[in-house]
Amino acid sequence: MERDWQGDLERWLEPYLQGLGNKTRRRMCPAYIAGLIGPGDRKSIQPMAARVSEVSYDRLHHFIGAGIWDSAPLEATLWRQADELVGGDKAWLIIDDTALPKKGKASVGVAPQYATALGKNANCQTLVSVTLASGEVPVMLSLRLFLPESWTSDAVRMAKAGVPDLLQTYRTKPEIAIEEIDRVIAAGVRFGCVLADAGYGLSASFRQALSARDLCWAVGIPRHQKVYPADVQLIFPVANRGRPRVRHVPDVKSRAAHAMLEDVKWRQVSWRRGTKGRLSARFAAVRVRIADGAPQRIGAAGAQHMPGEEAWLVGEHRSTGERKYYLSNLPADTSMKDLAGAIKARWICEQAHQQLKEELGLDHFEGRSWIGLHRHSLMTMMAYAFLQTRRLAQAGRKKKSPRATTSAQPAGSPPSHP
Repeated sequence: MERDWQGDLERWLEPYLQGLGNKTRRRMCPAYIAGLIGPGDRKSIQPMAARVSEVSYDRLHHFIGAGIWDSAPLEATLWRQADELVGGDKAWLIIDDTALPKKGKASVGVAPQYATALGKNANCQTLVSVTLASGEVPVMLSLRLFLPESWTSDAVRMAKAGVPDLLQTYRTKPEIAIEEIDRVIAAGVRFGCVLADAGYGLSASFRQALSARDLCWAVGIPRHQKVYPADVQLIFPVANRGRPRVRHVPDVKSRAAHAMLEDVKWRQVSWRRGTKGRLSARFAAVRVRIADGAPQRIGAAGAQHMPGEEAWLVGEHRSTGERKYYLSNLPADTSMKDLAGAIKARWICEQAHQQLKEELGLDHFEGRSWIGLHRHSLMTMMAYAFLQTRRLAQAGRKKKSPRATTSAQPAGSPPSHP
């Protein structure tokens, strides 16, 4: 990075510092973010303070862990800048989560749970993430801690960690994601489509909440997710005995997603150019009705979910032999290439998670409190947004050269929101 980056950082942070008010806090914020961006393998408070002689450990620690200041103005500034940087009708809003391995039991939200980074269950904290991205440029908007039931059932433990009263009720990750999406929408952030993996896509209530907000979405699902053909009809079955039927039932049975695509034509589709050439895989897609309506007893089959929203069922057959399945409510005339582009655009948030950890120390925070963890996370997101701003500015300068190449754009043009 160029030597004058710290001067650029101070100028870039000016809108944020206006929301902090207090002179000391206005000094600590740039110092903290400079510590995250600057050299050094460890980005926890003590080593950062040791590398900057004019800022003491106590003041830096107090700023993050105990200082009385509202993070909302800083967050609002981050979202406004992110929208200006990558927001618009071709932007994706990507929902995911990331695990922070952690020892002990006292740090807020720590519990044995699945850690994606490790590929197994481990003692960790899990943050639900919201990323705004356009093309190959992501900006992280939100990192919100998921509290397992082992925490929400222990009021004393939550009070000791400083969990706000309004957030002490158990919420699933999809519920947290919807709350964050509502905040993003209320802030006026522009995006065209919501993306999520199967951890969120398997939740019918999550998909239905997105549709209820008139949002386009494309999500992963398990292979056994039940669907109906798009032309399923609701009929009154003939009663052989007893009273006539009073409720409609589907005229065909629901099928697992993988079975529904068995007889559908698969074809090779390329969705974007990577560093080693065009990225492609085999895809199949068919219109279906999702089996996530109200449950109803259907003859000998017992309780079954009625047909719900019409959507695309998409299958992906990777070169490794692995198959993945997705649902999307993108319009019925959406091309296969645009469906593939939407589905595969989600990868960029994983890159953002990796950079937040490896470059900016997201997982280096050593405090135990709710407020400390979320303030540290906010500082890492601000640092990441600053770096993205500089990278885009540098790319813009390079584009003026006749040898420069343009960055990849997202496949498809989903309608803008809001």
